[in-house]
Amino acid sequence: MAVLLEPASRGGSKAVHETVRLGETLTIGPPRNLFPLMKDGTYAVLVGGGIGITPLIAMAYELHDRGTSFTLHYAARSAVFASLLSTLPFAASVVVHDCSKPETALFPAGTALGSVSDKSETHVYTCGPAGLMDAVFTAGETLGYAKSHLHREAFSAEPVVGGDGFDVLAAKSGVRVEVKPNETIVAAFRRAGVKVNVSCEQGICGSCVVSVIEGKPDHRDEYLTDDERSDQIALCCSRSFSPLLVVDL
Repeated sequence: MAVLLEPASRGGSKAVHETVRLGETLTIGPPRNLFPLMKDGTYAVLVGGGIGITPLIAMAYELHDRGTSFTLHYAARSAVFASLLSTLPFAASVVVHDCSKPETALFPAGTALGSVSDKSETHVYTCGPAGLMDAVFTAGETLGYAKSHLHREAFSAEPVVGGDGFDVLAAKSGVRVEVKPNETIVAAFRRAGVKVNVSCEQGICGSCVVSVIEGKPDHRDEYLTDDERSDQIALCCSRSFSPLLVVDL
């Protein structure tokens, strides 16, 4: 496991670095994978930026065991995983990109994805900074990859910015609140004394997910699947396209 010490975080990464010691046993919840390897396809392109390389190493092991061909691109300013990658059984499939210099700061997404011969049978997976993932997706769409073959894992949801205010009605308690522009639904409910279970408050853990009874949510989370978004919402980051949103709370 690798946890980046993030100075701008709310304290979670700092707590891990200060309190967790080698050999300790951690209690965790059941895993939920929104970034799985697809079962189809004959080739894969894996693009990891910085600490985002960690899930892609696991994917590379799985692809190697399956016998599926792939290329693992590792882009970082401080390539701390480079030495490890050179010792792995699939080292020949790894390409390290040194992004520490101005002339090499940007990952060559077009080149990495453009060199694939059969794009219809290739899946692309990326994890890392938003700019890197956006570049990979833009290159993939420009080069003709199917959108269903482009996969990403984000560390946080889309920011709660812009748009008009709207009302949210908690059906069980009967409390109706006005959610102001740039305010979260959680914050609006908090003002009214309505408790919402929260944890990450970034749209990635699912603690605040509730059912939608009426209205059209503006989903900004990275937790719910497309099917789940038909009748659920993450209250910590999502908003509403409709003037009124009724939720099961």
